[in-house]
Amino acid sequence: MTWASIDLNADLGEGFGRWTLTDDEELLSVVTSANVACGFHAGDAVTMRRVCELAAARGVRIGAQVSYRDLAGFGRRSMDVPADELAAEVAYQIGALGVFARAAGSAVSYVKPHGALYNRVVRDEEQAAAVVDGVLLAGGGLPVLGLPGSRLHEAAEKAGLPVVAEAFGDRAYKADGSLLPRGQEGAVVTDPAEVVERSVSMARFGVVTAHCGRSVAVRPRSLCLHGDTPGAVGLARRVRAQLEASGVSVEAFV
Repeated sequence: MTWASIDLNADLGEGFGRWTLTDDEELLSVVTSANVACGFHAGDAVTMRRVCELAAARGVRIGAQVSYRDLAGFGRRSMDVPADELAAEVAYQIGALGVFARAAGSAVSYVKPHGALYNRVVRDEEQAAAVVDGVLLAGGGLPVLGLPGSRLHEAAEKAGLPVVAEAFGDRAYKADGSLLPRGQEGAVVTDPAEVVERSVSMARFGVVTAHCGRSVAVRPRSLCLHGDTPGAVGLARRVRAQLEASGVSVEAFV
């Protein structure tokens, strides 16, 4: 199944205090959904408020990007967190972002795990269930954004939550449809032309070429554009322009 329209999401608010990583304002002029860091891998109260205000002003949907409590490791270190603790921390992050989203005249529209948690819940049933429990605890029946076929999506569907399939134009895939770990060579696609081509292929045809050379079905409803990639804003604009030139409408999934 392919889509007549596609959502573009980006990880935003990934700063802390005086340190900033993403060009939030410029990326919000391109994307349709903003995955806002909720303070556990990046982000703080001031940053969350600012990004929510910018997103609301531009009509961009606000998503809670939840993670392990790992500021030092940017949420990319795997952690063994007890299920009840993880559920509470997921709900805590959604609730914190919700305050600033509502103050900006908007709301948290979906949830997406970040980094190590994102990859862990592809296969870890217990951690996936804990994330879903956290979403339920926060209330609202929020959609869950993640890899298709993941344990996270299975748990979300079982709990009655909407699921949204996501793909990455700038990440290498394995033959089973999972992402090649960042520590491996070639895990991040750096050639802008290749990122654009892969994004259009996934949006129009639902396929991407894996690291091994095989074609893999991905069928995304949303494409992620990493905000911490060098030249991220220019790349995001190229991806959106080529999608639209190919007849794919760019609009939020919620």
